[in-house]
Amino acid sequence: MEKSKAPAQFIFVPAPGAGHLVSTIEFAKTLIQLDPQIFISLLVIKLPFTPFVDAYINSLAHSQPNIHLIHVPQADPPPSELADKSIESYVCAFIDSHKSLIHNIIQHIISDSHSTPVVGLILDLFCPSLIDIADEFGIPSFIFLTSGGAFLNLMFCLPSRHQQIAKEFSISDSEISIPGFRNPVPPKVLPHAVFNKDGGYEAYIQIAKGFHRVKGIIVNTFTELESYAIESYKKGNYPKVYPVGPVLNLRGHPNPEMDKSEWDKIMKWLDDQPESSVVFLCFGSAGSFDEKQLKEIAMGLEQSGHKFLWCIRFPEKQETETKKAHDMLPEGWLERVKGRGMISGWAPQVEVLGHKAIGGFVSHCGWNSILESLWYGVPIATLPIYAEQQLNAFSLVKELEMAVELKLDYRRNGEIGKEEVEKGVRSLMEDSENERNKVKDMSKLARMVHLEGGSSFNSLSQFIRDVTH
Repeated sequence: MEKSKAPAQFIFVPAPGAGHLVSTIEFAKTLIQLDPQIFISLLVIKLPFTPFVDAYINSLAHSQPNIHLIHVPQADPPPSELADKSIESYVCAFIDSHKSLIHNIIQHIISDSHSTPVVGLILDLFCPSLIDIADEFGIPSFIFLTSGGAFLNLMFCLPSRHQQIAKEFSISDSEISIPGFRNPVPPKVLPHAVFNKDGGYEAYIQIAKGFHRVKGIIVNTFTELESYAIESYKKGNYPKVYPVGPVLNLRGHPNPEMDKSEWDKIMKWLDDQPESSVVFLCFGSAGSFDEKQLKEIAMGLEQSGHKFLWCIRFPEKQETETKKAHDMLPEGWLERVKGRGMISGWAPQVEVLGHKAIGGFVSHCGWNSILESLWYGVPIATLPIYAEQQLNAFSLVKELEMAVELKLDYRRNGEIGKEEVEKGVRSLMEDSENERNKVKDMSKLARMVHLEGGSSFNSLSQFIRDVTH
């Protein structure tokens, strides 16, 4: 590809969640690998109530001398009660509270005579208020979207709907037509925020308006995966869209919660299992269930008859030394599934999905997890919990026909019975030949798109040309 003619600098401002930070750093590394004349200043903002992966971020950044980490000083956060009403509203307000600090940092970078010229500000979707800073300094702004094309379709259509209706969605609304979707979209699979009257809907409208204000949108997807959605962007009055995925961290990262000896035991057990015989259940760092729901999932797994590895997480307020998974599972269950099932508090998901023994993945449908499963050719059964996961699940099952429906509209504190779990696991492991073949084909394509001439290689090359020339 044609490299930039002179050194160029991007300023990145990711949202503080671990998933957003990891994807953003991986994208930054991808940019630098394609063009070593690119330098990146990455502004790191810390949330007050989430575990922070300092060691992980530092290790990744230190492996790339072209990435300069800048820790944004802490500002007075919004009231914590706002997070209880709407986490989306809280995160936007939290980032907005750092706006003057971020403004000063960017001003310093730009005015530094020794600094590499800044050619673009790359923001997370939760940073719509920071577009003003880019406009003030005459820098083009871009959104790096850590989700996929289905979510981008929703963001593109929200402002025009709001102009017409100016109120939240309702579950009882009729199915809606969203450009980029072949099928009508039932409201029950939309993100919870669009129904939220306590700030969530308003935050999403501001976020969606930001998608129309930036110069371009860089999406962690690839043309072969979401071709219908990507083609639709060309037909609307939208900023330019650059599909550059899959952007993945395939090496994983150390986790302080990992019990090394316990994990060695689990890996040895996986090594002894036949190929594609184990279903893996994992619901992300924030995916947890109450005791009643845990019991239903456990009994459904038992009744399915299939081998399984299940990562069980707890909300922070429930995490104590004495109240562990063993205490919450059905009486005698661990003995009954001994030998064909194992549970773990935390697992390196990438390493597990890449293991030959894994034949299916019951997932919350976070976008990073979807891309990881596609990379390794592992079909998914959908059990979405929060954020845009229901929409991701709908897209996977109905639009792409690459996943098995366990549930599309499950939400945190919802209910799914043991019969549904049993049916979903059986369908995934026994009757998913069509989905399995599609996922394996997509896995082959995903490994080619970043090679020279591949769709994501070309898209990323075009982005660099557009900005640096």
